[in-house]
This record gives sequence, structure tokens and C-alpha cells, in this order.
Amino acid sequence: MVKKTREDALATRESLLTAALQVFRERGVAHTRLSDVAERAGVTRGAIYWHFKDKAELFQAVCERGTMPVEALLAEASQNAQRDPLATVRQLALMALTQLAQHPDTQAMFDVIFHKCEFTEELAPVVAKNDADRAACLSQVQRLFEQAVACGQLPPTTDTFLATQGMHAYMVGLMHEWVLNPHSYDLTVCAAPLLDCYLAGLAARPPICRPAG
Repeated sequence: MVKKTREDALATRESLLTAALQVFRERGVAHTRLSDVAERAGVTRGAIYWHFKDKAELFQAVCERGTMPVEALLAEASQNAQRDPLATVRQLALMALTQLAQHPDTQAMFDVIFHKCEFTEELAPVVAKNDADRAACLSQVQRLFEQAVACGQLPPTTDTFLATQGMHAYMVGLMHEWVLNPHSYDLTVCAAPLLDCYLAGLAARPPICRPAG
């Protein structure tokens, strides 16, 4: 009986996350009420509060469900960083784009984040966590570029901070525009050549370290 209750609770939580993603995408996060999510999931509003204390926590859970597979792949790929840092950067970015291209829930989640979400005071905890996660990710990528400089894959004068910012902007731009029109091209097929274009340019003409002072 206890096992069944636990399984029922997990099933209800998944149902709520699925319903929340659908309603967030249809109405926008700011205009979605918890009662809307409960109605879509076919449960009572009290069932939501059993799993989530408020809309911000529910929204954060939706975001984490969409990005968790990518984060697991990031950790796995980073183990090979010492041997070929630039190949690791490419692998990480390729996995992120492939995840987006091949998983509808990830596409829906990014559509909500990019186009259906106003980061109001209500979502302040989500913004803070996302900012911390982004900073940690950028720090990881910059370390890979620093390793690429150390092993001669990039010139010693490469500004690894600017290289990281450029990589981040390129990735966000690709994801943002593709989610707007996913039928414009096959991202699974095009992800590798798009990434190779940026990385080839980075290796050939990297941003140069800014003079001290």
C-alpha cells in the first residue's frame, strides 16, 4: 500500500508538470493560475500544494525537468575535457542542441522561457537560481577554453572570457530562433555544421586579451 501511494504521488507530480508546461505555453506564466493547472491535470488545487508551495516552485520544477538530461550529459562529457578541450566544448553544445531538436518537452520549455514568461517578482527565486546555473555553466566553458589555450588549441593571447560570452550568445541565438520556427530547418542535422562554423572562426581569429589597465 505504501509503495502504491508513493507511485501514485509520483504519477500525480508528473501529471502536474505536464499540465503546467502545456498551460504555461498556452497562456504565459504570468497569466496562469494554479487552478488552471489543476483543472488541466484533472486534480484538485490542494494536490498542487501537496507537491509545490507556489507557482514559482512549480515553474522551477518544469524548467528542471526540461534541462536535467542536458545537465547529466554535461557532467559526463566534462570527464574527457583534458584530452581535447575544444572537442569537449563542441560535444557539450551539440548535445544541448540535439536535446532541443529531438525532445518536444524541451522545445516547449524553451518556448515558455524565451517567449511566454515575464520574470516578475513572483518568480524572483527562479531568476536567482537560473542566474546561478548560467554562471556555473559559463565558468565551466571558460575553463575549457583556458585548457584549450594551455594545450595549444587556441593562441595564448585568446580572451577566454569573450570567447565564452560569444559561444553563449551564439547558442542562445540558435535556440531562440529555432524554437520560433522549428520547421525552418532540421536542427539535428544542422547542429554540427553550425557549431563547427563558430569554433573554426574562434580558432582562426579568437578575441584577443585586453591590455591591462
